[in-house]
Amino acid sequence: MVGKLLMRGMLAGVVAGLIAFGFAKVAGERQVERAIAFEEHAHAVEGDAHEPELVSRDTQAGLGLLTGVVAYGAAFGGLFALTFAYAWGRVGKLGARPLAAWLALGAFIALVVVPNLKYPANPPSVGDPDTIGYRTGLFFLTIAISITIMVLSLNVPGVVARRFGQSNGALAGLAAFVVMLVVVLAALPVVDEVPLSFPATLLWKFRIAAIGVQAVIWTTLGALFGVLAERTERTGSHTLRVTGETSAVKQAF
Repeated sequence: MVGKLLMRGMLAGVVAGLIAFGFAKVAGERQVERAIAFEEHAHAVEGDAHEPELVSRDTQAGLGLLTGVVAYGAAFGGLFALTFAYAWGRVGKLGARPLAAWLALGAFIALVVVPNLKYPANPPSVGDPDTIGYRTGLFFLTIAISITIMVLSLNVPGVVARRFGQSNGALAGLAAFVVMLVVVLAALPVVDEVPLSFPATLLWKFRIAAIGVQAVIWTTLGALFGVLAERTERTGSHTLRVTGETSAVKQAF
């Protein structure tokens, strides 16, 4: 069963990556081109020499982007399937589709929304190349902290619900998540390397497009995997039923 879910999760991830590639080409590439043009203009004004491209822009926007988002979708689709397999049957009586939807929403919040609140995506011309490693480390640290806070806050509703009811338990879990998140985000170092001359509208559109790509991936992954997992559940139930009927017939004879 887990093997089938893993394969279907990766398949759903590939489909999500293909859809996200189309979204990125329409909503994101224009912003990237404008950011690159801004960077080239700034270098020309300062008299800096143009650095040769290691990978052509056409390759970056075409095959490179396609390979990146599809690989990302397949990898996270597999991880999503394994998480689903662990949670299935352990979080109440949720069916395959609702469980997949809730897991996708949780993953989107923990892996995308929370890190981008502190360290949002920047276009190519923004940021000091010497701090790439530092900024990347902070981003992944924020993801790890976000997942930890989410797991901790999920334990709160059950404790509170025993005494104050399920509604209050849910509100307490949400409040715990928000409070811990605010404290941690405030404690993390600030990184602000956006030039004052960079167009604010362009920066905003690029960041919206970046989050949009992730939203497309996780929405597609949650919806499609829920359908595939439901079919796996039906197939498994049918197999068990047929096996039980066959065993009963053999015992009768």
